Formats: sequence, structure tokens, C-alpha cells
Amino acid sequence: MRCYVDIDYINQLTMNTPLSSRPSLYGLWLLLALFTGASQAGSESATSPAGLWQTVDDATGKPRALVRVSIEQGTLVGTIEKSLNPQDKADARCDKCADARKGQPIIGMALLSGLKRDGSDPLLWSGGEIVDPDSGTLYRARVKLSPDGTRMEVRGFVGVSLFGRTQVWQRQE
Repeated sequence: MRCYVDIDYINQLTMNTPLSSRPSLYGLWLLLALFTGASQAGSESATSPAGLWQTVDDATGKPRALVRVSIEQGTLVGTIEKSLNPQDKADARCDKCADARKGQPIIGMALLSGLKRDGSDPLLWSGGEIVDPDSGTLYRARVKLSPDGTRMEVRGFVGVSLFGRTQVWQRQE
């Protein structure tokens, strides 16, 4: 949301207004400054992937998990917070993982890691990896946030991005 202010009009009001009514104009300036700052803060959060996201099961198309995405030292980290599949065990572990995640509980495990913002597109994060906890397979990853910040395309691939699959995650908060 953008807010445009006609400075010449405000200055004209100020010059043609007696001193006794000027405090109300200063209040107007203050409100405009607060409103502009609030709208800019809202637009920044829409372009940040940080938040809680609902993933989708590729096989069924049903909600699968809630993943908390955060930005740590300039890189994205996505941690599984909750399984939405009633058939998943609460104490399930990543037994098929081959890296440091082997044997870790799936709830609380880092699913996404190492993605950095692409300099040419503020909505694109790349250069990291994503793990499939069911198979233990590690993929290169790329994340593209929608302009309104409500959806995120998460692509896992081997080698080049052409050989992979994309899920669309929905922002929950």
C-alpha cells in the first residue's frame, strides 16, 4: 500500500492558517508519518518468508505439516512444528536421513536450510537444501514468495531446477 502526500497543499494550509490552529496541522503531519511507516512495515512482512507455513502431501494433496520459517544470519531455516497427518507418529524419527538429521525427531527437525535471498528478485531465495523426511533424500532448494506473501513455491531438485518438484505452501501466520 502506498500513501502519497501533496506537500504543496499541506504547506499552503500551514501558511494560511493562524498560529492557534497549527498544532492540529502538526498532529496531521504526525498521523501521516505514522501511517506511512505502518504501511511500509506491512509491505516488508509481505515480502518476507518468515512465518508459519502449511505444507501439502504430494500424494494426497492434503495438508501435511506446519513449518516455521525463520531468517537466521541472512539464510532461511524451516523447522517442522507439527504434523497434520493423523497417521504420523508423534515420536517419528528421520531414520532414512543420511546426514546429521539421522535419527532426529521429525517434529523440530530443520527441513529447509541455507537459502539466501537472490539479489535480482527480492521474492526469490535459493542456494540451500530441503530434506524429504519420508525418504531421507536431500535436494537442492529454491523458494519463491508470492507478491502478496500468502503463498510460497518451494522447489526441491537434483542438479538443475528442471529436474524436481514444486509444492505450494500456504501462510498460516
